[in-house]
Amino acid sequence: MVEAARHLTGALLWAAAAAASPAAYATAVADDGLTATGGCRDGRPHGAYELRGRNGALRVVGAFNRGKRTSSFIFWTAAGVRVAHIPYDEGQKSGTVSLWYADAPRGGEAQQKLEATYVAGVLDGATRSWHPEGRARTVFVYANGSLVDAKAWNAAGAALAETAARALAARDSAADERYYSSLDAIIAAHPPPCDDATAPRQSALAASNQTNRR
Repeated sequence: MVEAARHLTGALLWAAAAAASPAAYATAVADDGLTATGGCRDGRPHGAYELRGRNGALRVVGAFNRGKRTSSFIFWTAAGVRVAHIPYDEGQKSGTVSLWYADAPRGGEAQQKLEATYVAGVLDGATRSWHPEGRARTVFVYANGSLVDAKAWNAAGAALAETAARALAARDSAADERYYSSLDAIIAAHPPPCDDATAPRQSALAASNQTNRR
């Protein structure tokens, strides 16, 4: 009983840290000089999308299809650390989502935090997470959004009881969705400029993309 309680306390502390990550990321990205570029069609975002800071560094890259997100959106902090890779299909998360801790050296490779499989916007398949130092933290298995198996370990590598692992899965899922919402809010606050001046902006972005391929 004491051991289970200790494991659950550790899980609660980790969940609290995870819940704080959206605010931490938003603070890292916050910049009055953020500038969005991208194409539009019929007044809706369409084609490549980029969000850059005042120094020109990429913060977000992705693509839209007639207003809906498509392909992958990748996010970086102000320090240049990649923290999220989220695939979309018809505006819904679809594929393998990857998250990283944000405390890597500038431009360096961060420790992976989460890998989760989504189908049409719901968890479906294995979801894995890691402690900051790289030790396995959780393996959850979902079927069409329902949790069917849960395993979790504390930072020392000791296994949590199944009831604690399932409780942690519920908290993790809620914290992850808050994190995704914080990323969504950044894009929503900086949409591509779909107005009469769109054409020259699209041309500039197309030329930039062509240059990057060479």
